[in-house]
Amino acid sequence: MLPHWTLPAAMLVGSLLVLLGSQCVWARKSEPWLGEGSAGLFRGADRYDFAVELPAAATECFWHFAHQSGRFYLTFMVQWTTGVATDPRLFVTVSSPQAALMASKNAPVGQMNFETDVTGFYRMCLGNHNNRFGSVRVFLNFGVIYEGFQESEREMEEEKKVLNSTLTGIEESLQRLQNHVFHMWRHYNFARMRKGKDHHLLLSNLSYVGCWSAAQCLLMLLAGILQLLVLRRLFHTDSSRSRC
Repeated sequence: MLPHWTLPAAMLVGSLLVLLGSQCVWARKSEPWLGEGSAGLFRGADRYDFAVELPAAATECFWHFAHQSGRFYLTFMVQWTTGVATDPRLFVTVSSPQAALMASKNAPVGQMNFETDVTGFYRMCLGNHNNRFGSVRVFLNFGVIYEGFQESEREMEEEKKVLNSTLTGIEESLQRLQNHVFHMWRHYNFARMRKGKDHHLLLSNLSYVGCWSAAQCLLMLLAGILQLLVLRRLFHTDSSRSRC
């Protein structure tokens, strides 16, 4: 007869074997769950891009909230593989909130896009089923693009707050710009004053140089005339005297 502790131990070992034998599944949500009544009042970030590593034979799922009349897009690319992984392909599926398959692809690089017909969480599952003994690193870029959707009152209030803060920022920027323009105008007037002072100084120097140049020319002319008279005086002879 087996001891009394062997039965729970056997059950625990069996549970561990079942867990190890089955594939691992992770799930993440990009936004908290909301009821149908408040779904139209909430929208988180509409664009995400990050990298995730998938273990061997593992599946990881993400939920992204999307409103109706939007366009959902998903781009994935296997960056590198580790271990003994030889197949870079990745099995990717996107399901609607009603669990309907919207798109699927089994490739190392892929793009998906479709229109969101209903409001809710869309599930994206990444499966590394092609590699049983190696992990892969995947880069994801997904989101929702809205064109011409009706905004809720809360979003309008938030936009009003953003608009008010934007107007306040514009007013502060204009005030700073006005102060900068005032200082620029002040420095410009100071430069104009310096320019006027330099201009008048140049005119004064020009007049000074012109006057002294004319005086020096007149003095040189008088000196030349005086020298000529002196020379003529030295060589002047009296015609009434007899010559030897």
